[in-house]
Amino acid sequence: MQRESSAAACYSFGGMNPSVAPLREPQSAGAVLMVRPARFAFNPQTAASNAFQSPSVACAGDSTTEESALREFDGLAAKLVRAGVAVVAAEDTPSPVKPDAIFPNNWVSFHRDGTVVLYPMLAENRRWERREELIQQVTREGGFRVTQTVDLSYRENQGKFLEGTGSLVLDRAHRVAYAALSPRTDLDVLGEFAQQLDYDLVTFDAFDAHGKPVYHTNVLMAVGSRFAVLCGEAIADRGHRGAVTEKLRSTGHEILEISMSQMTRFAGNILELAPASGTLIAMSTTAWNSFTAGQRRVLEGHGSVLAADIPLIEELGGGGVRCMLAEIHLPKR
Repeated sequence: MQRESSAAACYSFGGMNPSVAPLREPQSAGAVLMVRPARFAFNPQTAASNAFQSPSVACAGDSTTEESALREFDGLAAKLVRAGVAVVAAEDTPSPVKPDAIFPNNWVSFHRDGTVVLYPMLAENRRWERREELIQQVTREGGFRVTQTVDLSYRENQGKFLEGTGSLVLDRAHRVAYAALSPRTDLDVLGEFAQQLDYDLVTFDAFDAHGKPVYHTNVLMAVGSRFAVLCGEAIADRGHRGAVTEKLRSTGHEILEISMSQMTRFAGNILELAPASGTLIAMSTTAWNSFTAGQRRVLEGHGSVLAADIPLIEELGGGGVRCMLAEIHLPKR
């Protein structure tokens, strides 16, 4: 049963067993899954809903493009490892061709109670990215344990989609899921996710400067342990904008507002990680360069910043560093 709060965008969902409190989950993980691409290229099947994709004459999806994408991928992975993050680096398969395999966070998420969630994807060629062997690699190499799988992919047959932690920005510690509704983020599937994993929902509509729905929530906002980045300007309804900021503040987050222009440069597409060396905030160089000096000081007050050069992946893929990382919260065996 869904209970609407005083803010039209906020919903509470009862868990499957209300007598059992959900396991407290840290906000940030010390391990991530990355998928090294085999055939990275501009994906025409996703371009209609992703305004961040920008096909380039100089990048026609040939071997040079693929080699450049691999260099960017390897550079980010190496930086994360040096910073103490445990990286499970899986290999994409060349066939079938999966131009967006480099963004695994859209098809899978890993949770502290041992739950793995599989998500319904809008583009048909992205559905091939869901591979059981990658989950097995995570458990094998990382020594993690899976207790259950929540498979939402059947929703594809209904034409309803929810693309993982692209569609969902999770405040794991407070069990709040933020979601901008779009062709890739359906309210019905959001409700099922919330019920299955015992999350409250904060939903809203968000648009870019041209009035197009923002395709994924994780390009307009990010939530860390004690801070949140938000492009409030993109949330058209002031009531919904207020509901988002009120919820963030009530859960103890310092809000760093970014502009629409900064959003297009992936300033919202960042991820807090928690290696043993201390809190790390991962982002692209494009994102870091878009922040003002004052905004940088705010971020650096919450952790060490790791910035990686991924301009080709951002341009052709329409996703940034956060999109390349599926954080692993699973318990150890």
